[in-house]
Amino acid sequence: MCGIVGYIGKNKAKSILVAGIKKLEYRGYDSSGLAVIEDGVILCKKAVGRISELEKVLDGNCDESNIGIIHTRWATHGAPTYKNAHPHVDCANKIALVHNGIIENYNYLKTKLQKNGHILKSETDTEVIVHFIESYYEGNLEDAVRNALKEIEGAYGLAIIHLDEPEKLVAARHGSPLIIGIGNEEYFVTSDVSAIIEYTKNVVYLDDGELVVLTKDSMKTTDIDSLPISKRIEEIQWDVNQVQKSGYEHFMLKEIYEQPQTLRDTMLGRFTTDNSVVRLGGLQDKCELLRSINRSVIVACGTSWHAGLIGEYMLEELMGMPVEVEYASEFRYRDPIIEKNTMIIAISQSGETADTLAAIREAKRKGAVVLAICNVVGSSIARESDCGIFLHAGPEIGVASTKAFTSQIVSLFLLTMHLRQISGKATDLDKELVKKLKEVPSQVQSIFNNDKKIKEISRIYKDSSNILYLGRGYNYPVALEGALKLKEISYIHAEGYPAAEMKHGPIALVDKNMPVVFIATKDATYSKILSNIEEIRARGGKVIAIASEGDSEISKMVEHVLYIPETVDALTPILSVIPLQLLSYHMAVMRGCDVDKPRNLAKSVTVE
Repeated sequence: MCGIVGYIGKNKAKSILVAGIKKLEYRGYDSSGLAVIEDGVILCKKAVGRISELEKVLDGNCDESNIGIIHTRWATHGAPTYKNAHPHVDCANKIALVHNGIIENYNYLKTKLQKNGHILKSETDTEVIVHFIESYYEGNLEDAVRNALKEIEGAYGLAIIHLDEPEKLVAARHGSPLIIGIGNEEYFVTSDVSAIIEYTKNVVYLDDGELVVLTKDSMKTTDIDSLPISKRIEEIQWDVNQVQKSGYEHFMLKEIYEQPQTLRDTMLGRFTTDNSVVRLGGLQDKCELLRSINRSVIVACGTSWHAGLIGEYMLEELMGMPVEVEYASEFRYRDPIIEKNTMIIAISQSGETADTLAAIREAKRKGAVVLAICNVVGSSIARESDCGIFLHAGPEIGVASTKAFTSQIVSLFLLTMHLRQISGKATDLDKELVKKLKEVPSQVQSIFNNDKKIKEISRIYKDSSNILYLGRGYNYPVALEGALKLKEISYIHAEGYPAAEMKHGPIALVDKNMPVVFIATKDATYSKILSNIEEIRARGGKVIAIASEGDSEISKMVEHVLYIPETVDALTPILSVIPLQLLSYHMAVMRGCDVDKPRNLAKSVTVE
């Protein structure tokens, strides 16, 4: 969940490390620290809070080294304090280590170390690793790391340096992403390619159980038993400009406004010229396999889970396929029924979500076909799935997902259309559906014309304690997503609910101080939604409606209306979520919240 950057090479390490880790601030953290080898000692500097606090500590220090590691920590074991911040060092102050992940047998290992005389200074699980490396060190760092890792149970992404081997950097991965960047007489280690894209586009993705030894002019990759592994060098297809704000106040706002283009990018090259066929390159050799599928289970977390619910409705309505949507964190700990011809659809923006990754491993163990929908080429979920669809939405920096969500919906729609085609269910309707899909980016663009009105509504309700979001059909998951966005970044309690279910509890909360957001577009449940609005109005609730353009009736019933263009029901969520994204953004800004880095949250949840 945290950030790692390591460097070894011909240039000064500090500026590269600090610049890199600042690119990863969006991932969520509460402390940071750097270690370099300089003047015959390990220099380790730490700070609690933002990286700007670490920069103050580093001012005039650690300037000459050509090797180092840096880390941002999101607290799991132990509070966010100086002693718990990474890097951690051994008893002799000769080894420094940074770690992402969780060590599950930490208490056992800690007791064993203390019996052998090691003094641990922090409350973290990480510190046991560096002391085990120390206990195994006999002049070769990589051997010591290998032996230490054989004692460890859990997830880790590690970068390690040793005072006695100042021209070597060792890294290892199991369950937590780690990437090696290849430069000119220099190598980089990082948990997220955003940190190093300024310096190189050539990368190697480490797989679980792999260890790499780097010098300034060499890279050696092996497994934990020293067997050599040949790795493929891949080229990153996006550039540094895509991880900059480009004049926007926040990354989240930039990413909301990027959606017309990111939606086009998700569709790009995925239709024949006459719109008669959807082409999905990641599925092109899997047609026979996909034709045999008679049941799907979608596994995801958070926003991706909401997209999965929309995908369920699409596949059931347009394919007639039985679909279940599961929280990946629950799926992995049950004994899920995986029948023959079951397909698991795993959805993850980062492709590194720990629970989703574990869920697909469990599904594959039981014989399921796994199809991934993710945004990051080379990610663990992408590599471990049988086939998949990339979003091509570009890097998403804001912790609260926006453009990835809408691209996930488009990808699920494309998947549904593809399955209709290969199963012989396609009709003339399909061309019309593709036509409607292609209209969506410009329709999203038109919604931004409402931004001034959305700001006005935000100002009225920014001090609310609770807000209820209600929707039906395809817009029920949108209600869930709207509520999630608001609570994530504004810290207002919000709850999403199926509109018909409000009478079974939530209506007790409604009074004159309770704003209620209805997604009330003209779809199959429109008349029912109007009745639900009347029930809220009768109890004094203030109603904000997301409605279809041209609907003059609803404006007489509610305090505020935000109009969106009409489209087919299955595509409505892409449009109806845009005002909700902007509403949550503006309310958070007006409340003085840190929109891109909300408290306690991390962008990519790579631990349980």
